[in-house]
Amino acid sequence: MSASFDPQPVTLTGNHVRLEPLALSHAEDLLVAGEELAVWRYLPCAPPTTIEGMRAYVKDALKTAAGGGQIPFATVLLETGKAVGSTRYLDIFRGDGGLEIGWTWIGQPWQRTAANTECKNLLMRHAFEELGALRVQLKTDGRNEPSQKAIARIGGKREGVLRRNRRVWDGFVRDTVVFSILDSEWPDAKAALEARLSAGS
Repeated sequence: MSASFDPQPVTLTGNHVRLEPLALSHAEDLLVAGEELAVWRYLPCAPPTTIEGMRAYVKDALKTAAGGGQIPFATVLLETGKAVGSTRYLDIFRGDGGLEIGWTWIGQPWQRTAANTECKNLLMRHAFEELGALRVQLKTDGRNEPSQKAIARIGGKREGVLRRNRRVWDGFVRDTVVFSILDSEWPDAKAALEARLSAGS
């Protein structure tokens, strides 16, 4: 681990997407990208359906980030310059070299595409190779089997289930499945991510 594991807002650029610090200026693009309610099915917050609602979503993320425990990003498609989703570093444990990647969503047209895969690759590469993370955690709704399979495909190790752990926006109380990737496992996970990117998915 780096002597100073201290994640800060940063811009990360790949071949398909750019992750840049989330700002109110992204709200209009995000409202369009997140117009399908299915995008929000497994997230804690209700779907923002108006520009005021999306601005409130962004403001809430920025308020939470102000304490240093989260870093929210907008996922910007390089081809168009439009924000098509959002993700965050959260549960940042600076003294222990660990963080979580979560609150991730992307508009339906870009799901199961290289844009989505590259987002994870950029975040993990930055965490392990530039920040010196020892552990990156990912959590998902117990009902979200495609997400669990995707995390396992890139080398995420399933650690367990937090039963009836969180109430999501529609009132359902979900189980939360916890995965992690350690620094020693990152080379294999990186190879899996890059293979998927080479295959265009």
